[in-house]
Amino acid sequence: MKICFRQTTYNASEISEKELQRNSILADLEKTRRALEDAYTGFDSVTDPDLIDCYIYEVNSVLKRYKFLLEQAAKINLLPEEELHPESPVNALIG
Repeated sequence: MKICFRQTTYNASEISEKELQRNSILADLEKTRRALEDAYTGFDSVTDPDLIDCYIYEVNSVLKRYKFLLEQAAKINLLPEEELHPESPVNALIG
């Protein structure tokens, strides 16, 4: 079996600061989306009252982080205006 690895190096001039920030926010949004799915899955699968409370807090925490990341994305004009509409389901759950 032969395994090949590719080593890529990037110069600081190749990737701008704005591009690094954009990639970071997009990666954080994806991680947060997965964390929210995991929290909802955990909430749906438990019956112990203490674990239910734990998952409620976790869902609320992840939703607040998601809202923060959306605001950061809006600051750098990463997302279209309609995705940040004040009547979005995220704002309804958090507000």
